[in-house]
Amino acid sequence: MTFRTAGASRAARSARSSPAGDGRAVGGAGRGTAGPLIVTEDLALLDDLLRLCAAAGAEPEVHHTVPEHRASWTEAPLVLVGDDAAARCRGATRRPGVILVGRDRGGLADPAADGDPEVWRRAVEIGADCVLRLPDAESWLVDRIADAAEGAGQQALTVGVIGGRGGAGASTLACALALAGARTGRRTLLVDGDPLGGGLDVLLGGERAEGRRWPDFVASKGRVGGGALEESLPSVRGLRVLSWDRGDSVLVPADAMRAVLAAARRRGGIVVVDLPRRIDAAVSEALAQLDLGLLVVPGELRAVAAAHRVATHAGSVLRDLRAVVRGPYASGLDDQWVADTLGLPLAGELPHDPDLLAVLDSGAPPGGEANGPLGRFCAAFWERALAAEGSS
Repeated sequence: MTFRTAGASRAARSARSSPAGDGRAVGGAGRGTAGPLIVTEDLALLDDLLRLCAAAGAEPEVHHTVPEHRASWTEAPLVLVGDDAAARCRGATRRPGVILVGRDRGGLADPAADGDPEVWRRAVEIGADCVLRLPDAESWLVDRIADAAEGAGQQALTVGVIGGRGGAGASTLACALALAGARTGRRTLLVDGDPLGGGLDVLLGGERAEGRRWPDFVASKGRVGGGALEESLPSVRGLRVLSWDRGDSVLVPADAMRAVLAAARRRGGIVVVDLPRRIDAAVSEALAQLDLGLLVVPGELRAVAAAHRVATHAGSVLRDLRAVVRGPYASGLDDQWVADTLGLPLAGELPHDPDLLAVLDSGAPPGGEANGPLGRFCAAFWERALAAEGSS
């Protein structure tokens, strides 16, 4: 059914004049991700909901009652039922992700806080998860719409790599892990969190690849769309890379790090973050979002002493920090001794690869060969890590 009420706003008129009233998505093809099902005849409420969907980058499907096509109701990532339409949605198939939405009376409601028991009776009748009132709940609802449209479920397994001292090989390991992650067939994103590291895109041979770099995101606050982020980044050797341009910008605000990493994680798969040894506000934000941190430590006493300081600071934020120990070793040292001295679990011994410098000098990426020592180490790491994630 198309809308015929006079005096609608531009967004509501768009829904009426397009086929959206017959259940099709509002907006042109390719202008957003699949959005929620909206059920309402209240044009003012519809206008608000269309605006929030646009802010979330989602294209909604609009009906005045439960759609005749059952899948529109059962398969939508989210169902937003206007309180004017609740009675018409009685008897619809029960499903999670139904929200009863009204206007002008508070924010997120609960039965004790909402003064109108009739609202909650209607919510129970349609199996709604919660009751929202606009405009107070707009920010929450934008996030929920975007999460649903992006298929937010299990977040990406996010691994950070930190050098125990300068030149430990953290960036080399981060690149190799990302390449090995991509070889598993999972969506993989590599984030260069070290502005003074020279650029992971350079290490991968992708410095000329088209796409956005960190300076394009330093003003980011609040929410960044996961799909938009991924599509905007350079694609290098089967993965997406967020690195640095060749300019002078060397600062990522904490808000930007939080927003960008949250967006990167939301779409699932694997995220690898290369982090500097200094722990500033932005690095603390990154550490807080890691599932696992790897501290790369060369097998020598001075490196262990330096790594102990890094581990102390990083471990105050990161709950799961493990040691990756790299030979050759000083006399009397081995991988387990280094890990025990640091008080960290041993994630593995990084094999010595005498050909690595020649590989890098040739322009090939570290770990690019799946059968090389570094490639085999990273493949074994992901096999264990992903198996542990699946069993949790």
